Formats: sequence, structure tokens, C-alpha cells
Amino acid sequence: MSKQAEWSMLVPGPLGWEIWKRQADGAFERAGSEDGPQVLGELTGLPGGDLAMLFPVRAFHALPFKAASTDDELFEDLATMHAERLGVRADPMAGQLSDTFEVWKEEESTVLLHAVLRKPAEGELPLRTPKEFDLSPRAYDVQGNALCVWKELGRWVFACYSSGKLLYCQGTSSTASAPDRDVLQEIRLAVGQLGMQGLKFEPSAIHIWPPEGELGEAGELAQAFRVTPQVSRRPDPRLPEHLSSLLPADVRAARAQRKQRNQRVALAAMAALAYLGVVGWLGYGHWQETRKLKKLSKEVAEAESGGAAVVGEHNARWEELGAVVDAKLNPLQIMTSVHVAIPKNTGLRLKTADLNVAAGEIQIIGNAPASAPVTTFYAALKRNPNLSWLEWDEEPPASGKQGWDFRIKGAPPKAIEE
Repeated sequence: MSKQAEWSMLVPGPLGWEIWKRQADGAFERAGSEDGPQVLGELTGLPGGDLAMLFPVRAFHALPFKAASTDDELFEDLATMHAERLGVRADPMAGQLSDTFEVWKEEESTVLLHAVLRKPAEGELPLRTPKEFDLSPRAYDVQGNALCVWKELGRWVFACYSSGKLLYCQGTSSTASAPDRDVLQEIRLAVGQLGMQGLKFEPSAIHIWPPEGELGEAGELAQAFRVTPQVSRRPDPRLPEHLSSLLPADVRAARAQRKQRNQRVALAAMAALAYLGVVGWLGYGHWQETRKLKKLSKEVAEAESGGAAVVGEHNARWEELGAVVDAKLNPLQIMTSVHVAIPKNTGLRLKTADLNVAAGEIQIIGNAPASAPVTTFYAALKRNPNLSWLEWDEEPPASGKQGWDFRIKGAPPKAIEE
């Protein structure tokens, strides 16, 4: 993100949507004091420059979990499988509606937060297309392990932070003036569910950000925890250092239309310049320039004829060397890609790997102490770009005396169909 660019941010406030503009020092300051509408599509007076939007807590599912891997390349696949087990799946036709954020890493596992957006309904996106998107709880500067509670678009929401990183967040149905029993019950239930997943959460600080700021009340949260809640004004939002990859389909389509429109304008400008050039050329020695054009056309035709012969000869020789220079048939390249796909520190090992270069087939036989590493290995093979020309066929792992035996075959699509 350029420091010189003019940025504005759309933030879900306590009662309605707010516009925050970035100042010269990089901090954001609210533009205007009146509360905006609760429906973002009704917000008018959007400033110029680049625009970022923060999705409210109620607009997405927060799905934290502990992944049995430290490989960043596997996180998205593991998060998708975790979400599907919980019955949550992003609409594949509605754009990029999911993203995964790392919370903390352990020796052989990683705690992740997988966020899945609900498909934006009519009016839930601004009148002008934003350039960036993120989640509202990620926009507040929170230190340490903290529980934060605030009002968003008229309802109370809460978020759990671990070492300043968002671990979980949830919206409630409470519209009370202060956090009530319903809010307290939702918080206790969420913390208990985190503990059941092995994600023990013990806040060292509790922050309540009511619409009235320091004049607000802690309500039912005042005596509910060992830690005394701190009632204060909500921190000014900021854009996260690493923005999310969220991109709703409507925004993607708008960007594509804008790109096509810019291309049409550029083509029209080029056509206008060409027309002016032709007019100028006709006004300056039509006969002389025509004769030069004929001469040049003849030279170009001769050059194209000779060039075609050279290219044809080159292509013929290249086809003769196809079996040698084709990188995907290189045995060392194939076996290196297979080796990279083996999950680390899982005990999975290969017994044999038969490679038929002529047919482009490979058969892998191995053993693992459990079935999970086999599944991870199989997924890594399918995802490896160097092996994307192969289709993989996995036989179900068989349990034996020494663990789980498996057999995986990779072959071009036609070979597997036969």
C-alpha cells in the first residue's frame, strides 16, 4: 500500500457505518460525527482515493482450530476441510469469501483462524467498489490475551485475542444499553468451546467499548470474571499490516468491467492517433509515400517468408528433442517433487517408486504409522505444480502390523481413464 495514496476506510460503528480517512501521519480519523445508516449501500458522500471496507462480525463465521502441521502451504486446505466438517462452506460462485490467519505456532502444530464470509446481500456493499477488504476485529490494536466487547451496528459483539492476534469473534442478538446476561452467556459458551478444541483462552484483560466511551457501563460483565473489565472508548481503527485476500464476486466483476472499459478507452485513443497520422501522411507527398510503402511491403513479405522457413526448421528440430528437453518427464525432477510432498516428522516413508518415463506414469508404495500422513501426502502430490500434469489415483490405506500401507498411482488423464 502506497504511503502517498489517499485512503479511506468504511467501519461498522456502534449504530451505523462510519467513514475514516487516513491522515498525513498514517493514523485514521473519523470524517464527520453523525452516525451513518446500518445498511452500507445507503451510505453516501464516499470520499475519493482508495477505499477499504471492514466486514462486521455478523457478516462471517470465525472458525478457529489447531492444525497438525506447520507447513504454510497446507493451511488453506486443512482450514477448508475443517469448515466443511462443521457444515460451513463458502459459495464458490460468489468470489473469494474465505481466508485463513495464523494465530500461533507450536512445535508440530499451528493454531489458525479460518474466516468464511456469508455471501453479501443486496445493499451490503458500498456504492463505490473498495480496493481492499478485511475483518473489523482485526482493525483494532489489542495487546496480549484480551477479551474485547463492543457494539457494532446496534448489537453487542465480542472477540478473543491471543498475544494481540484475533483468535475468535462472535456477534450477539443483544441490543441492550450495556452488556446483559445474554452477552455474558454467549461469551462463556464460546470460551468453553475453545477449551474443548484444545484452545484454552484465559484473558489477562477485558475491554468494554460502549458507544458512550468511558461513561458507559460494564453491565453483567462487571463481576463475571476474575479480571476487572476496563470501560473505555473504542480504539481508532487501522488497516492490518497484512490485509486479507477476501474479494466478493460483485467487486471482482466490477473490477473486470473497469479493466475492460479502460482497455476500450486506450484502443479508442490509439485509433484516434492512427487516424491523425494517416491524415498527416496523406497531406505530405501521397504518391512518394505510396511508392515507399509498396517497397517496404515487399521487403516485409520477403522477410516473413524467410522467417517462416527458419521457424519451421527450428520447430522440427525441437520436436525431435522433445523427449529430452521436456522438464516434466525428467526423473530427477519428478522424484524431487515427490520427496518434497512427504509430510515432515510423521514417520511416512516410501518403499518403492516405479517411474515409467515413456508412459509418464509413476506408482508409489509406502508405509505410515497412521492414515492421516497418507492423506496429507496425497493432498500435497495433487497440489504440487510440478506434478499438475498427472492425475492421482489413491487406493485406501490398508492397516497392517507395521502401520498403514498405501499405494498411489499418478498418470496422465488418458492413462487413468483406460
